[in-house]
Amino acid sequence: MAKSNLKSAKENKVDEFYTQLVDIEKELRHYKEYFKNKIILCNCDDPFESNFFKYFAMNFKHLQIKKLIATSYAESPIAYTQLSLFEDDNAENQIKSDKKPYKIIINDIDDINNDGAFDLIDIQELLKSSQNNVLTVLKGDGDFRSDEIVELLRESDIVVTNPPFSLFREYVSQLVEYEKKFIIIGNTNALGYKEIFKLFKDDQMSTGYTNFNKGMFFQVPDHWEKYSKIIDGKKHVRVSTSCWFTNFEIKKHNELITLYKQYSPEEYLRYENFEAINVDKVADIPYDYNGYIGVPITFLDKYNPKQFEIIGLGIANLGLEIGVQPYKSEHKKFRKEIQKRGAVDGDLYMMIDGVVTVPYSRIIIKKRG
Repeated sequence: MAKSNLKSAKENKVDEFYTQLVDIEKELRHYKEYFKNKIILCNCDDPFESNFFKYFAMNFKHLQIKKLIATSYAESPIAYTQLSLFEDDNAENQIKSDKKPYKIIINDIDDINNDGAFDLIDIQELLKSSQNNVLTVLKGDGDFRSDEIVELLRESDIVVTNPPFSLFREYVSQLVEYEKKFIIIGNTNALGYKEIFKLFKDDQMSTGYTNFNKGMFFQVPDHWEKYSKIIDGKKHVRVSTSCWFTNFEIKKHNELITLYKQYSPEEYLRYENFEAINVDKVADIPYDYNGYIGVPITFLDKYNPKQFEIIGLGIANLGLEIGVQPYKSEHKKFRKEIQKRGAVDGDLYMMIDGVVTVPYSRIIIKKRG
């Protein structure tokens, strides 16, 4: 169900998946040393809805952040209803009616009302009491590609957010263009994008600390009819293919994968259209095989570039680029049926009990040394 929701989100440009604070805390606790004296940008996060903004605001002093910037794309349902942010009521009413997007810049933070917590009331007081912490209405629509937001990107050191699933490829491309450090949430299906896979292959991007096999629950709008569960009174869907992506050094990617299985031709089938053996589980990679190996995409969550070399991805055009061959003439009778299930030229395939079998998303690797 969650996968179909994501597909619908991509087709209809509905990207309203809000990350839980617990998942943000779980991942970002590993990066504390990187945030000190840095400008943090959350450029896909309405400050009054986003738990990314809440996390950095609550931990502003603890993380010793230099500046926090968050921008909205559309009006928050609570920003102009629960808080009064402007001295001029006419200006506030105008902004409400026009549904203007905005940015919030935080340079310093305290528990203003001394209740032991940082909350929306503290945001209100911070914005009213200090010229260093400001809410500014944007001239444009707040899109991360707009000139206003690009200027904020230029100024920032680290970008941390949950970008639109439907624009993930373009979003990452922008981060790479401006040479920004980032910690973002995406979908594991993005690993099949040519541009994203190349970043992994060139060791310019990796998965984060959270195991991407576990997936995450995301809050969705109240009008959604399909959802997985209710958490704190809000609808949530579980996205099993969600994971963290970053270009910071991640300690687990410096750890060697323990290999304990011995190669045997009986156990490890070969592909019919590429000279490599198939492995269904990362734990089953043989320790004594030095040729090409096809492994599941989950390999990237354990990948250590000092232990393995990534050759390519055996999917469609990416497969053709590394030499995956077309169907053999005797197997072409299976091709039409296989294509109905989504397989295309460039996909790796095997013969199992006389039937063409196409494994899901195989990365071709080779042991180093």
